[in-house]
Amino acid sequence: MLEHAKHKTAELQQRMRDEEIELAVFTDESSIAYLAGFWGYLGIEFGRPTLLVVRADSAPTVITPLMESEMVAAMTWVADIRVWEDAGQRSWGRVLSEVIGSIPNEIWIERTSVPALVRNFLDDSFADVPLKDISRVLADMRMIKTDFEIGVMKEAGEIAGAMMLAAHESLSEGAQEYESALAVIEAGSKKAAGFLTDKGWDRFVSPMIHNLQILQSGADTSMVHRRAGVRAYQRYDPVYFCFCNMAQFKQYKLGFDRMFHIGDVTDQARDVQEAAIAAQQAAIAAIRPGVLAEEVAMTANDVYRARGYQTGYRTGRSIGVAYLEAPELKEGDKTVLRPGMTFAVDGGISIDGVTAGRIGDSVVVTDTGCDYITEYPRTILLSKH
Repeated sequence: MLEHAKHKTAELQQRMRDEEIELAVFTDESSIAYLAGFWGYLGIEFGRPTLLVVRADSAPTVITPLMESEMVAAMTWVADIRVWEDAGQRSWGRVLSEVIGSIPNEIWIERTSVPALVRNFLDDSFADVPLKDISRVLADMRMIKTDFEIGVMKEAGEIAGAMMLAAHESLSEGAQEYESALAVIEAGSKKAAGFLTDKGWDRFVSPMIHNLQILQSGADTSMVHRRAGVRAYQRYDPVYFCFCNMAQFKQYKLGFDRMFHIGDVTDQARDVQEAAIAAQQAAIAAIRPGVLAEEVAMTANDVYRARGYQTGYRTGRSIGVAYLEAPELKEGDKTVLRPGMTFAVDGGISIDGVTAGRIGDSVVVTDTGCDYITEYPRTILLSKH
């Protein structure tokens, strides 16, 4: 992981030289993980920013709270680590100013994700220095995954498969939503643990599956992103599991969704789910090098229209170390697909207050089409009990 991060930082520095970018300050956790190989468990939500300062022609610098500096030093390949303290003269702003040094001609930041705390400091302390957006440069790098990255994502796919199997096996009349969520967490955590050791960098990677389970059942299935509650399943209930905020490993994040039905399925629910599956499968069949991202979405939308449905969902999004990367499979995105791109590809229909049809998988673009990263049957799925 660290060698990969080091290599990617060197690639970024070359791109910075090519575009005459002297200095960039990274604040997004996914960007820091991608370039420096570490991530923290506390962050900006506690008023404690961690920053990575990258210059085109010299070694990068990590700025981190003193309380996390031991862990950071053990996790990253970056040698220059500067610490700051919550109280006293060694504030993070003072340390950042020291690292930046003399007033630069411009500072490049991740404009759409930089925390307000950091942005306000830069505006106040470097008032006459233009702040420019480095996001596109890094996004272009992250579009095409290396073999190493795809390998990690395939491990995440195996973890996600164990989670979905546990979700499926948890379903029965009278069982409660939160019980399914607990089963998912346990199964995913155990599977992730099997890919880890307690040595070296690995020992800092937690196998624990976390974040609130997105789960809706019954008429609430149309709500898309409701979290698991205490509702008990009833016969004919549709039950939707989304793992898009949970299926991840070593910071690489997947999209993965399935719909189940308790005991049996009504004719309406079957029709809706089959339409969602057909749209998703048409989109996946359309993915290959040279195709425009929006063309994949158009293929899915044709299926919806032919079956009498409309959808407001995008068909897919690029995945990697962030939940959302570029490009997206939606109207207006004219990015040309290339081998090594990875996407979460969804089929989705909502009938408010009644039911829904949903399915989602992660795929990687190959030389001739695409391969699945996630695996679970793509058909009408009934509870096992």
